[in-house]
Amino acid sequence: MHKRIKDVKYAVVTVSDSRYNDLIKGKEVDDKSGNLLKEELNAEIYTIIPDNKNMIKGIVEHIVESFDVDCIVFTGGTGIAERDVTVEALKEIIEKELDGFKIIFQKLSYEEVGFSVMLSRAMAGIYKGKIIYALPGSVNACKTALKIIKEETGHILGHLREG
Repeated sequence: MHKRIKDVKYAVVTVSDSRYNDLIKGKEVDDKSGNLLKEELNAEIYTIIPDNKNMIKGIVEHIVESFDVDCIVFTGGTGIAERDVTVEALKEIIEKELDGFKIIFQKLSYEEVGFSVMLSRAMAGIYKGKIIYALPGSVNACKTALKIIKEETGHILGHLREG
């Protein structure tokens, strides 16, 4: 039995052109999903970036190099629009994909939203000993994913640290 890591340290990143544009214009940003994740996970790091592959990869690298976190949770950019590039960016850097997360997330989501779950490309993977999740930008999707993240992240980290 692998040791379950307690007190997981999280970072939350919202990927959204419109929210990022409001942020850099100095406007108030309404980020319900990002705020939900930040609060529920007691995240030590929280930021908003645009739908940009290089910035997505760059923020992962920056967080991993600069902060003591175990897990980065992205929300947004997982749909099928042309600008939705979170999954593509993360797949370029992750070392191992955790396919089971996507399967479980889609099963739970199907029970809530039916066939439209096909539009979601949630994923999870490992990068430099950290867990990365990519979730849709909707509050309901984040609530669904939180059930999995809270239950399994410590278990996954236990496996990673035992080698």
